[in-house]
Amino acid sequence: MKRFFLVFALALSVAATNTETWAAEKLTVMLDWFPNVDHVPLYVAHDKGFLRDAGIDAEFLSPSETADALKLAAAGQVDLAVGYQPQMIVAASAGIEVRAVGRLVGHPLSTLLFLKGKGIEKPSDLTGKKIGYTVPGMMDVLLKAFAERNGITRYEAVNVGFTIVPSLATGAVDAIMGPFKNYETVELEHKNLAPQWFELEKYGIPDYDELIVVAGAKTLAARRAVVRSFVGCVAKGIEWTRKHPDEALELYFAAVPEAPRDMEREAFRRTLPQYAVSQRFDRDRWKEFAAFAFRAGLIEREVSVDALVEDN
Repeated sequence: MKRFFLVFALALSVAATNTETWAAEKLTVMLDWFPNVDHVPLYVAHDKGFLRDAGIDAEFLSPSETADALKLAAAGQVDLAVGYQPQMIVAASAGIEVRAVGRLVGHPLSTLLFLKGKGIEKPSDLTGKKIGYTVPGMMDVLLKAFAERNGITRYEAVNVGFTIVPSLATGAVDAIMGPFKNYETVELEHKNLAPQWFELEKYGIPDYDELIVVAGAKTLAARRAVVRSFVGCVAKGIEWTRKHPDEALELYFAAVPEAPRDMEREAFRRTLPQYAVSQRFDRDRWKEFAAFAFRAGLIEREVSVDALVEDN
């Protein structure tokens, strides 16, 4: 009789476990870039069980191209994506149905990056040069606005995609619009190269959310509750990362064993203060950027920020 009850109890336990697994909401999340320390809170949310406890089974994917994430989310081919506020504004103006639902990094990391010793002291020194950009449909657009505001003329724009460091190191381009001040700068330093950069927000580009969580409008309408739960888990991941930075980084390294540890330790140190302090969007700041984008000709049609961002 005791053996029967033990077997019965084990069967109930297995059934409960299987039911929990079956009931978990699956979410595919496309990152904006290959995995890096910008994404540490996402891996923390997964590995500390915040997502599991919320009934979410999340799979993080890397894009093949730098503009893939938002496009796939808009098309419903992935559930969520990590994207960029300027990219969202440009997409919305073009009629692409996407919504901003969460925040990962709350201020610009993007720069106009170049190497020391190339005779570049001020932006206008890039006149007549070859300038790369990272994300088509966003960084080429920001490059245009930056150039107009800072006296850069007759430049050639080149899509370098993921190949930032090789493009600068070989002299294929003279500068690149879009590299992050917390990451590619460190990568260059570790290759004994001397990076210099212009921070966009100091040269005429309004402040914005660098990394946001994006959903297609149809996905959000159909799965609003689980999307909000995911964003709540991101907030918990950021909070835990701030309180336990060393452990958080080790969780990331365990999830991404191919990561270059020495370089990413330094990148993480520079990234830690940049994670979003809340999941609430500053609508006034979004409206300021949207108005700037329209005035600067970055978008042809004005966008309604109130319809673009989701309250949390």
